[in-house]
Amino acid sequence: MVKYLIFCLVLVSGVFAQDVYERNCVECHKSLLTSLQQMFKRYLLVYSGEQNVKAGLKHYLKYPLREISVMSDLFLDNYGVKKKTMLTDEQIDAALDIYWDKFKVFNKLK
Repeated sequence: MVKYLIFCLVLVSGVFAQDVYERNCVECHKSLLTSLQQMFKRYLLVYSGEQNVKAGLKHYLKYPLREISVMSDLFLDNYGVKKKTMLTDEQIDAALDIYWDKFKVFNKLK
């Protein structure tokens, strides 16, 4: 019984320790063949800079349409268009900040 209680506490604390990006973005995208890093590269190619990438992603998360997706038709045919996010603007902004910091290439090239 004590082992079960400790296991539950560890499991619950791990869930609460994750940030909004890990809980919401990584969880859903881990089953896709295209990684979040590959998607980041596509957004960077289309939108260029940090502000535009974040604004484009935020708009897509709130109003997902096939016509504004940067993903290929093949990807969309296989996986479809995501469902509208239930995250608040603050949660979206926090997740996008983490996403940008994780995959940005600026200041990492030497």
